Parts: sequence; C-alpha cells; structure tokens
Amino acid sequence: MEELKLKLSVLPTEPGCYLMKDRHGIVIYVGKAKNLRNRVRSYFTGAHDEKTMRLVKEIVDFDFIVTNSEVESLLLELNLIKKHYPRYNILLKDDKSYPFIKITKERHPKLIVTRTVKPSTGTYFGPYPNAYSAHETKKLLDRIYPLRKCNTMPDKLCLYYHIGQCLGPCVYDVEAEQYKEMIDGITRFLNGETKQIVDELKEKMAVASENLEFEKAKEYRDLLGHIEATMNKQKMMTKDVTARDCFGFSVSKGWMAVSVLLIRNGNLIEKKADMFPINDDVQEEFFRYIAQFYDLKSNLLPKEVHIANGLDQEVIDQYLPVTVVQPKRGQKREMVDLATKNAEIALENKFEMIEKDEARTTGAIDRLGEVLNIETPIRIEAFDNSNIQGVDPVSVMVSFVDGKPSKKDYRKYKIRTVTQPDDYASMAEAVRRRYTRVRKEGLPLPDMIIVDGGVGHMNTVKAVLLDELSLDIPVAGLAKNDKHKTAELLYGDQAAIVPLKKNSQEFYLLQRIQDEVHRFAISFHRNTRRKTSVTSRLDDIEGVGPKRKQKLLTHFGSIKRMSEKQVEDFTEIGIPAPIAERILEALNA
Repeated sequence: MEELKLKLSVLPTEPGCYLMKDRHGIVIYVGKAKNLRNRVRSYFTGAHDEKTMRLVKEIVDFDFIVTNSEVESLLLELNLIKKHYPRYNILLKDDKSYPFIKITKERHPKLIVTRTVKPSTGTYFGPYPNAYSAHETKKLLDRIYPLRKCNTMPDKLCLYYHIGQCLGPCVYDVEAEQYKEMIDGITRFLNGETKQIVDELKEKMAVASENLEFEKAKEYRDLLGHIEATMNKQKMMTKDVTARDCFGFSVSKGWMAVSVLLIRNGNLIEKKADMFPINDDVQEEFFRYIAQFYDLKSNLLPKEVHIANGLDQEVIDQYLPVTVVQPKRGQKREMVDLATKNAEIALENKFEMIEKDEARTTGAIDRLGEVLNIETPIRIEAFDNSNIQGVDPVSVMVSFVDGKPSKKDYRKYKIRTVTQPDDYASMAEAVRRRYTRVRKEGLPLPDMIIVDGGVGHMNTVKAVLLDELSLDIPVAGLAKNDKHKTAELLYGDQAAIVPLKKNSQEFYLLQRIQDEVHRFAISFHRNTRRKTSVTSRLDDIEGVGPKRKQKLLTHFGSIKRMSEKQVEDFTEIGIPAPIAERILEALNA
C-alpha cells in the first residue's frame, strides 16, 4: 500500500489510459483520463458505490500510458479493453458503449449508427469518440448517398424519396452496381478520404454566404465541424496494419528508461517500460536492451522496429532480422516521440518517488533523532500487547530499519508467566525475552524502542532494560486519542509530550509504526484464539484424536454448531454413540 501511495503521488497530469492490476498482476480494469493523476487518485479517496469499492479493494498496482490528447486516450482505452478484457470493465460499465457506423449486408443496404457489433450482418466503421458527430456524419452521408432509410419496405414512395435521400427500391428496381458505387463512396469517406466532399461543402458554404443564405451556410459549416470531429481518429490507430514496435528512451542521473509501444493491426495494444542503471555508452545500452527484449520468448518479432533519429541504425540492423526504421516525420515519427515521452515520464516518476521515499523514511528518522536529542534511530523496535480479559495474552514486536518495515525481524510472543489481565507484566515478559536473546545471539540492538502506551508501559520497559539487562536504550511511548489514533509522542524521565507537527513526516512515520504493531498484534491474537478454541475443547475428550477432530470440524463447521446437534447427527457420520455423548457433554458443560 505504501508503494501504491508513492506511485499515486508522482503520476503525470497529462491525458492517458490507466490499467489497474490485482495481486497476480492481472489487469482488472482499464480507464482513460484527461488528467491521469486526478483520475487515478480519485479511486482511493472519497466515497464510492459498492461496485467501485469492490474494484479498489483488489487493486495492488497500476500502470499507465500517456497520450497526446483525450481523444487518443479514449480510443486507446478501447484497444486495451479488447486486449485484456478486464472483468471490472464488464462489472462497472453502464449501458453505453461506443458507436459505430454500419452499412448493412442486405439486397437494399441501409446506413445506420449502432453500438452493437455483429460482423456477419454488415460492414462497420469506428468506434467513434463522439456519438453526436457520428449521427451528424451519418445524416451528411444520407444526403450524399441515397440508401434506403425504412426498416420495413413500404408499398409506396416515402418522404425520403421526394427529398432525394432514397432511390425508392420499394417501387423502382435499383441495380446492385448502383449500390456498389454508393457503398464504395461511403467506405472511402469513412476511411478518411474526405477531401473531395469537404472541398464541395466549403464551396457550397461560400456560395450560400455570397447569396446571403446564412442558415444554409451555417448548416454546411456545422457539417464540416462534425466531419472533422468524427474523423479525428487517434494517432494510435494507423492506416496500415503493419506490426511494429516503437522504441523511445530517456537517460538521467545514471539511469535509463526504455518505453516500447506495441502496434498491431494499426492499434496500440500495449506499452512496456523498463528502468535500469547504466554503466556503458547510452546507445550501446539502448541497443542491448532491444536485443534482449526480443530474446524473450513472449515477445514475438514485429515486421518493423522504429527508433529515433540520430542513432546508428546499422548497428541494430545486425541485431534483429526485421526492418529497422527511423521515421523523420508524420504519424510514425509521432509514435516514436510518444514512446520517448513515456520513457521520460517513467524516469521523472522514479526520481520523484525516491525523493518522496527519502523524505518520509530516512529524512523522518533524522528529524526524529534531532527532536529527541538522540542518535539517528536507524533501527526502531516497537511493542504492543493483545488479549481479551486476560485470555490468550500475546505480545509482538515489529522492526523498522531506515524508516521502513523489516518484516524478517518481526517477533511474536505467547505470554507464559501472566495468568491475570496485566498489560505491564505482559510487555515486560516480551521485552525481557526479546533482548535476552538479542544479547545471547549477538543480534543488533535497536537505536530506539517504542511502546504502544503511556507512562506505565514506558517505565515497565525501562525497568527491564536497565535493572535486569543493563541496557541503556531510548524508550518512547505513543499515546492514542479517543478515536484510537496516534496523538502524542512521550519521551524522557517525566514522559513529557514531544512537540511534533501533526503533518510532519516524522509524525507520519510514528503513525505507520503504531498502526503496524497494532495490526500485527491483533492478527497474532486472533490466530492464537482460533487455535486455542479448537484444541482446548476437543482434545481433552476421550476417543477424539486428530483425524476424528478434523472430520467433526469439516462436517459441522464450528464448535458452536457441533454443540447444538443430537447424538444421531454424530452417528450418521460414523462417530460411535458413546463418543458422541461425551462430545456433547463436554461442549455443553
């Protein structure tokens, strides 16, 4: 979670797409954003509906691809959804999907706008980022190419015939060749060959203006705007279907980031990015990365590899059995530039994360040491207890090194010497056992000990350290407020409140330590109670061994349910009646 927060804090504010991943690294949701930072952060702040909350609970990581515009991000989102088919895009989607323009496969074809794609029923163009513009463009095409409009063929000519938008196939014979010519014209237009029609509209608009027909001129102007909006397909969707990979890189502070945009069938389907320290010539490192990239079995060779100008193309030609291109202009050059831009952002994010991480960890412990007037507490160990009315008392210790959890050093203690509820005695036993072993095995001592509690807990720990173990280690206490949140740091002989700003990184560090030791204590206590509640009530019953106990728990589900059953319920699963009677007697005693 801490890593996720850091990544959120350094997200770029540019448009693009984001891919949410679960703990297995599987993409579970794809979205687009005008501002990546604001959009992705919004998932982790504020209130959400139930479906979105389910999504957020599963997110452990995310990736993103920066685009040049919001339109690009919208259509890139479609490509990524088609590639990954994320299950939450299905769970969270509303009834809307993106529109297509369709020419139906019929004897008398129609031109329609639809959100449902069934390839066998017609030819589809799209998807389009703007439904309104798609409908307006369809209206324009209706004026130019008079295909039929009705769903059911009437027995007489309709209004569309009389205004020139239908050939009247209900009454007159229309040759298949005539339909073919119209369909070819529509196809060329929707594939982007709009110059001829645009020129005609501009000419008509000029004529209408000269004739003071301003309403008609405005109509032509609006149609031109709709055409431009509808045909504004993203740079991600190229006109040819050549499989190509576009590489870009960036270098800073001894690190290189390489970004690869994978384009298949004219669509950008994936971005791969890696960062690594470099010790060689920049060009050599970049070419070595490309060669290793295609050594991996999972990376199939494309037809073309595009790289930036200024690099020695002949060198990479020797590495790869594909065409290497250095585009100098146009859409292909823009894709290489976009790959480079993504690499630059990846490096910027890395260094921002390092800087923020240092501020919240090593910087925080430096300032904490200054405030307490002690050596920088590089290793901090914190203790907490957990029990319910003295039952199954446990104590735990967590270790933070350089301001980060060191989970391999965490320790659990089942309290052995305390039989009554006694928080101080429980903590004394855990501290005694911990540092007796530390001294015996020559393990590193902490620079500071934190106890979850106040003056009494602090004095208890100090007495064990000084009087019993002759250890002089700074001990601080963390007091909580009424809402059970970290409120004050206590330190010194009088357990005085240490003045810390609540928004400082050192205070946030103390919060993380207290939350972590409390979480660890509660988790350990729950597991202990679960095991104890099972073993103590069944293991003392004559005739109930490990296998029979497992059989009983598997069948009945819990001790409580077992206690509510009759002898017959036990005999049905092969438990002898005398043993069943003993079980019920013990459980209901």
